[in-house]
Amino acid sequence: ECNVKEENVFQTSVPGAYEVPLAAKLLAISNTVDAVVCVGCLVKGETHHYEYISESVAHALQSVQLNTNVPVVYGILNCVTMDQAVARSTGENNHGLSWGKTAVEMALLRASAFGQTNRQKGKQGTGVVFSNPAEAKEEEAAEDAGKDEEKEPEKEGATPKRRRVGF
Repeated sequence: ECNVKEENVFQTSVPGAYEVPLAAKLLAISNTVDAVVCVGCLVKGETHHYEYISESVAHALQSVQLNTNVPVVYGILNCVTMDQAVARSTGENNHGLSWGKTAVEMALLRASAFGQTNRQKGKQGTGVVFSNPAEAKEEEAAEDAGKDEEKEPEKEGATPKRRRVGF
């Protein structure tokens, strides 16, 4: 629906919710993603641990996106019971699809705000990230070879061809 190819979606995992903000920050500063979607679930237990973790993770993820200018989508379910967690993460009520759409929308907004197009090289602040260094070198060589040629301008509002989103 958003034209994100599966090979442009990177997934990783961490031991627990408290480690999610650091992983998000590392992805955000790596220059390899246009957005980060943090997916997880916290289920309330008998202690206050749930409240401490939930609040600190939410604040830390907000800080990551504000400090790096890379969109970070908060996809951490905060549930009172396991039944709530299952209900919010499966079937027609699976929030994952909307989190992915939000990531693409925010990555496009970021690219537009910085006046970037899908022809710019993948570095901090650009809208394109290459899946591997070989592709980046091929694209760079193709651009260098065609520098003197007149290029057709890109259509405003066109969806970039390559999107990479970290999960």
